[in-house]
Amino acid sequence: MTRLSAEQRHRVRFTLNGDAVDRNCEPRLLLSDFVRHEIGATGTHVGCEHGVCGACTVTIDGRPARACLTLALQVEGCEIRTVEGLSDKQGRLGVLQSAFRRNHALQCGFCTAGILMSLDALFAQNRQAGETEIRDVLTGHLCRCTGYAPIVKAAMEAAAEMREETRREVADA
Repeated sequence: MTRLSAEQRHRVRFTLNGDAVDRNCEPRLLLSDFVRHEIGATGTHVGCEHGVCGACTVTIDGRPARACLTLALQVEGCEIRTVEGLSDKQGRLGVLQSAFRRNHALQCGFCTAGILMSLDALFAQNRQAGETEIRDVLTGHLCRCTGYAPIVKAAMEAAAEMREETRREVADA
């Protein structure tokens, strides 16, 4: 594939995991390819390239989106979060990631990043989400290894932990 000249590339600016991004990219470059190959955030996986498997899920302004169906230029001015944004700057795992680890909610790990991003968006909007809402979110993701039971268990555990953190924050205020 021939790369476009600098004049044919377009500038895109957005925030990725809290860091400003200001780059030029080809007009038809997918967000999944942009974050993986241009920025190096390889946690966003590309599976089906048709938006079906969910492996490429990121959040755009807090809402889950398929990065393989989104052009990089479409996220101008947006806040993008990938699985790398779930851990802190020192690399410590977030609540969801830790629950997945404790509950063996991943096997090959290919689908995990997308699932984590969808669940993170769910819990950001609804800390009271229960098993029904969790299972509903998982319908957009294909996991061939776990059978989903440990994923649901981990998500339920993480949700309970996040609710408890919220209660402590309210009590301390």
